[in-house]
Amino acid sequence: MDRILVTEKISPEGFAALQQDGASVEVKLDLDKAALLETLPEYDALVVRSATKVTAEVIAAGTNLRVIGRAGSGVDNIDVDAATERGIIVVNAPASNNVAVAELTLGLMLALARQIPSAHASLQAGKWERTKYMGWEVRYKTLGLVGLGRIGSEVARRARGMEMNVIAFDPVVSFDRAAQLGVEFVTLDELLSRSDVVSIHVPLVDGTRNLFGADTLAKMKPGAYLINASRGGIVDEVALAAALDGGPLAGAALDVFGKEPPASDNPLLGHAKVITTPHLGASTNEAQAQTGTDVAEGVLAALAGGTPRYAVNAPFVAPEEWNVLQPYMELATKLGMLTQQLVEEPVRSYDFEYHGELASVNTQAVRLALLQGLLTGTTEQRVTPVNAPLIARDRGVRISERTDPDLEGYAGLVRVRAYTATSERTFCGTVLRGDPFIIQADDYWVSFIPRGSLLITYHRDKPGVIGKVGMVLGDADVNISGMYVGRLAPREQAMMVSTLDEPVSAAALDEIRKHSGVDKAFGVVL
Repeated sequence: MDRILVTEKISPEGFAALQQDGASVEVKLDLDKAALLETLPEYDALVVRSATKVTAEVIAAGTNLRVIGRAGSGVDNIDVDAATERGIIVVNAPASNNVAVAELTLGLMLALARQIPSAHASLQAGKWERTKYMGWEVRYKTLGLVGLGRIGSEVARRARGMEMNVIAFDPVVSFDRAAQLGVEFVTLDELLSRSDVVSIHVPLVDGTRNLFGADTLAKMKPGAYLINASRGGIVDEVALAAALDGGPLAGAALDVFGKEPPASDNPLLGHAKVITTPHLGASTNEAQAQTGTDVAEGVLAALAGGTPRYAVNAPFVAPEEWNVLQPYMELATKLGMLTQQLVEEPVRSYDFEYHGELASVNTQAVRLALLQGLLTGTTEQRVTPVNAPLIARDRGVRISERTDPDLEGYAGLVRVRAYTATSERTFCGTVLRGDPFIIQADDYWVSFIPRGSLLITYHRDKPGVIGKVGMVLGDADVNISGMYVGRLAPREQAMMVSTLDEPVSAAALDEIRKHSGVDKAFGVVL
């Protein structure tokens, strides 16, 4: 049974989700560093929020850790590099607050447009100033989004519903993605000069720190408004105050600050043209519940040996691609494990092939799963999709990849070709009804689900061979749950895959190998 340690409060929905697969979930709040170091070796997973500092020292103490979950969108309190080196997957919940932040952004925009906070304060003070608080309609105005990722996309969808013209600057997102959202891609300078409202939706990294400084703010359209509900530090707050006092801007709304809470002398606090909120982006009941369930989903997926959707130190899979890729993840891992256990000669190189529906998506996650399978059992180090590329590089594993959209008979297919000094070995699989199936091993066409214990024999297709194998397994009290045979031609070479309820013993395997009709026999565990 997997043991999960939770060191900070998460939503009840998240806690319940962690328990779904029968894991032992223990909550220990307010652990100091010494207590955490002492406790952590007992656990397979650690779930934190922002207060627990998961340093390299803490990670080293977690000798059984396979996954660290952060119930939130960032991972600033986790040493991701140290986790990666140890093959520990780090997951977070970056999509859980998408709608919450998008709705807050639009709420701040409407508050600016109709001067709602000031009008409210005036009426609360006993005044009735209808003419003073004349506003403007957002319809037909131009909204410029700096960043068209998950949250920016949600803002775009809702702004389009309010009949706004939406333009965006994002050097990473594809033009096709922008077109799907009805968004026009422009340069940053064009966005600044055309937008009535500029909304920021980028992470705080070296390239975005103080992105909106004096020079950038000066390029904004006279009378425009600036909204920042992403990260503090992207906007130079002193420069913004100056742009509001004597520059082009008509107003600003900020949910985040470079220092939180902001100092009492921050020039934006109390400013007549500024609306401020105390980092409320993710502060909805729905977002907090989703944060808990998302991180639980990632933790359980990692514990089950899969690649979570929101793994920080593994490739991010876009939501529209996840439904295609997810069923192939287990297939790829099992296909790699099967290849590694059946190919006895040293392998010079591997070819990974992705066919059918896989040709239309980013297959990086499938490649990592294949590498994990190929390397599992070849090193004392725990192999995960996180450290598989590092281990492969250190081992000098050579791979090439290709995709082919044309495929008959199956929706998608993964093929591994292993090249040795004397031969080319081929293993191929697909997904049927959500389950992985191996459909080819070497030149033999078979069809079986690669899970659990298997007995694989290469033998001559003649009477008595299969019966003898069955007798040996029966004498060893090994139950056969399924048997699948492929052959090149009648009474020539054949391959049999027997799925077993128990692993075949070394003694039984030796007896099977002694049969004159059996060329090779392998006990395989997948």
